[in-house]
Parts: sequence; structure tokens; C-alpha cells
Amino acid sequence: MLSIDAGTTGALRVAPSILAADFGALARAVGEVDAETDWLHVDVMDGHFVPNVSIGPPVVQSLRPYSNKFFDCHLMMSEPERYLEAFAKSGANGCTVHVEVGHTADLIRQMRDLGLRVGLAANPDAPFEAVEPFLEDIDLLLLMTVFPGFGGQSFIPDVMEKVARARHAIDDGALALDLEVDGGIDEVTAPIATSAGANVLVAGSAIFARANPLEAATLLRRAAERGRSCD
Repeated sequence: MLSIDAGTTGALRVAPSILAADFGALARAVGEVDAETDWLHVDVMDGHFVPNVSIGPPVVQSLRPYSNKFFDCHLMMSEPERYLEAFAKSGANGCTVHVEVGHTADLIRQMRDLGLRVGLAANPDAPFEAVEPFLEDIDLLLLMTVFPGFGGQSFIPDVMEKVARARHAIDDGALALDLEVDGGIDEVTAPIATSAGANVLVAGSAIFARANPLEAATLLRRAAERGRSCD
């Protein structure tokens, strides 16, 4: 695993999802947005936990030489424990598993042992109480703002109440924890998410599906900053 620092915890970060990029020219696509993005978000789907299949460690490994960004790998998988080592070896810097999978403490321990930055995700219908017991043990909390499986879905605003609860818990506990949102993030929803307390924004179609992805990333960052200024 290539050691790349995630950066200052709590800082605003734009993380484009490569799921929405042109896989025929993936290195070029991520290079185009390099100047205005902080992490690369890698959506991994197993066709079981979610009704879609995407990419695996070989794609991460092939992309690694072309980017020095932090690789934020979101494992939408029923059995992530079988693949964590492969992702670590392929060049992932952090992996995020879903609380819905269960055996969360064991997965956290496995990721720590592999030297990965530890993330925990929750779907829109998962209560905050499902992730709350693990906040002191993880580095990143990902609260999905769509039901995972496909890109281009509409933002679910009701999740913002859970984001706000998470932000309060993080701040009250003085936790070194990033709060990430993923799904339907664009120039309109980004300030809503950051105002609620999110600091890492995953965006796919809102960046890579635009005529000028670099400009789209710039506009998304500015919109997100407006939301933080209204906290």
C-alpha cells in the first residue's frame, strides 16, 4: 500500500467518484480534475450487497501510478473481509465498510492491521444509533444520501438530520473524524450537506458528466464553502 496522508481531519474535501468517469480513459479523467479535488472516491459493488457490479483491486492498482491522491475506497460488499488485504496491496489508502454488514468491530480491527484508514458507512435508512458506538474507533463516517448501487440518483434531504447528529457527536467528543456524504451531491445540495456538518463530499455525475469536469469541481467546492460559512 502506498502511504498517502488523508490530510487534515475536518478540512473540506472534494472526492470525485470514478464510477462516473470514462473507464476507457480513466487516468486522463482523474488527471483533468486533479487541481480542484482532494481525494479519489472508488465505489466497489459486489452485485450482492447492492444490485450492481463495478470494479475491484485490479482497477485500483492500474490507476495508482497515475495519481498521488488519497484513494478512498467504498466497499459496498457483503463480505468485505475477503478483499480488504487485496485493496490494501493494490494501493487503497482507506476503505469504508457498511455497518449493515455486521461484525463491524472485527472489520475495523482488520483494516487497522492492514494499515488502512478506517471508514464506516450507513445507508439512508440506518439510524444514527447503528454507527454511534464506533465513532471513537474509525477515521471516517460515510452517511449515504442515496441508496447505493447506481450513480445519478437524487439526494435524500432527510439524511441531513443524521449528518447533523453525527457532527454534534464528533464535535462534542473532540473526535478526529471526517464526515462524508455520497449521493446526489451537486452545486445545489453541496451547501446543504456542509451546512449540516459534512466535510467530505463525494460527487460523480456532477463532476465527470459535465462538459468541463475541472470547472464543475471548482463550482462544487465554492458551493460547499458557502454552506460551511453558514454553520
